[in-house]
Amino acid sequence: MKLYINPDRKEWSKLLARPEFDNSAIISTVQTVLDDVRLRGDKAVKEYEQKFDKAQLDSLTVSEAEIEKACSMLDDRLKRAIETAKANISKFHSAQIHDLPVVETTKGVKCWQKGVAIEKVGLYIPGGTAPLFSTVLMLAVPAKIAGCKDIVLCTPPDSGGNVNPAILFAAKTAGVSSIYKVGGVQAIAAMAYGTESVPKVYKIFGPGNPYVTTAKQIVSVKDVAIDMPAGPSEVAIIADCSQRPDIIAADMLSQAEHGTTSQSMVFTTDKALAEQVMAEAQKQCNESPRKEFISKSLENSCIFVLDTEDRLVDISNEYAPEHLIISHKDYKSIAERIVNAGSVFLGNFTPESAGDYASGTNHTLPTSGYAKAYSGVNMDSFIKKITFQEISAEGLGNLAETIEVMAENELLMAHKNAVVIRDKC
Repeated sequence: MKLYINPDRKEWSKLLARPEFDNSAIISTVQTVLDDVRLRGDKAVKEYEQKFDKAQLDSLTVSEAEIEKACSMLDDRLKRAIETAKANISKFHSAQIHDLPVVETTKGVKCWQKGVAIEKVGLYIPGGTAPLFSTVLMLAVPAKIAGCKDIVLCTPPDSGGNVNPAILFAAKTAGVSSIYKVGGVQAIAAMAYGTESVPKVYKIFGPGNPYVTTAKQIVSVKDVAIDMPAGPSEVAIIADCSQRPDIIAADMLSQAEHGTTSQSMVFTTDKALAEQVMAEAQKQCNESPRKEFISKSLENSCIFVLDTEDRLVDISNEYAPEHLIISHKDYKSIAERIVNAGSVFLGNFTPESAGDYASGTNHTLPTSGYAKAYSGVNMDSFIKKITFQEISAEGLGNLAETIEVMAENELLMAHKNAVVIRDKC
């Protein structure tokens, strides 16, 4: 972990850089898999499942019997936790649906919007070092509330052809339509193009490794929409001496354990606190069962000691973190000045873990600085807005001259004529 003491603002961009991943080396491999699945469908998917997940599959579809068996295997405490999280996620996302008014822009000219659910959505759920059943809830619950007709889920099986029971229980609880034992690039291809078993969808959601991320980017060019650009998990923490160093370190490690390319940043005005956090983070890393991942991600991580609170805010907005924790006595004041962040966690009792699981907000968030322009997944992610307008004869008369003059000056005379010809009605 690196410590920077009051670096010049001109250096911030360089010092805040995320770990770089050059995907040029894997594009060819990803494209080959995409093309193969597009041409050969299920047969290609099964071959790649055997190659990459070591699973020999007769069927890609998870049956109702498999779902019921998985649910019966699951610990009751975990079931209750999933159900509680689902209820909170549902409550928060349901509140995001609002009726859109009819607006009379000119007398006789009425315009309005209608929110319509995307009919077919695909959810990709990783199942590798950490089976992300929580992500099932974060994606399927708002999709269900939005009214998506087909909610398709792909997740890699184990070598025995079985899907993690918690993923299946979460999928059933959240209302997923169909589940398939497909992982990696072949899953993205199956949902983007459709196969004999897996239906083609209109938009793909979900995190994944660099191969999955690259596949999503490729298919998004012309075949299917995706949720957002994605990269490794990250957290930034604005902290002062009102917070304990061990808590700040724990918040850092909660993201660092996701993978070797994750990043945790701390911004503070207190050098002594910075040094204590560094020592505590190393101590907790050594004690963690995921030390292998955490130690490498801490190499990507930094603590910045800056001389004013304003500079803490400025550097955080420059970094634009996926998750921002404000552990500071003036957290409300600081929060008002935050303009770039995926999700913000306020005060000493609001760990990022709460948003990852059960507070109700969505944990599918923009990474790699995309929080400067992108929102996290929300109800609008699953809804498209269609505009409508209705114009009376009086209304068209009120607008006619404006339309005709604008059309003339753009040299689009057929546009003008579409108005003029109605004068005869």
